[in-house]
Amino acid sequence: MRSLLKSAGLAGATLLASCASTSWVSTWKAPDAQSLRGEGKVVTVVMTQNEAMRRSAEDSLAQEITKMGAKAGAIPAYSLIDNEPTQDEAQAKAALEKAGVGVIVVMRPTAVSQEISSTPTASATYWHGGYYGYGWGAAYGPAMDIHTDTIVHIQTMVYSMKQNKLVWSGQSKTTNPSNLDSLVKEIIYAVADEMKKGGLI
Repeated sequence: MRSLLKSAGLAGATLLASCASTSWVSTWKAPDAQSLRGEGKVVTVVMTQNEAMRRSAEDSLAQEITKMGAKAGAIPAYSLIDNEPTQDEAQAKAALEKAGVGVIVVMRPTAVSQEISSTPTASATYWHGGYYGYGWGAAYGPAMDIHTDTIVHIQTMVYSMKQNKLVWSGQSKTTNPSNLDSLVKEIIYAVADEMKKGGLI
């Protein structure tokens, strides 16, 4: 991950400026975490029970990390671990070590919710001036703009095989993602930006 952010700074800034829908609910960094530069390949893990979605998301995540400049490259976990997802930690660790993996990036969807908001298209605080009749005529009608937003909450975790620990974690929320690829892309650039600030990459 030596040059993971050489191009991400500009690309990520452009991406987030255009979408501007991902924000951090919370972030955490291990107090004694060391830089991840030169620790080897990056493996991407997406924890979801939907097999097709998991593979697609792991592919997208690996592609974006590679584009960002990961020196040793990034690979999806499903290509390394048989019958993934597996709860056998020893089996997974052995497969990752054999492949020369040094950093694990995990994304885990935690919740999907909807928020409904409404905005009056006209308002008044008085009875006179013709509002009385208008108010009755427009009640519960097109004068009220109702909007529904879909909010996706995702926990992202970054592990170091060499340091044998979780070095960074963040809980994000993304409003109205257009598709899976754009969601993964927006989050990983936001993650990279936070990790760069923390001196991890």
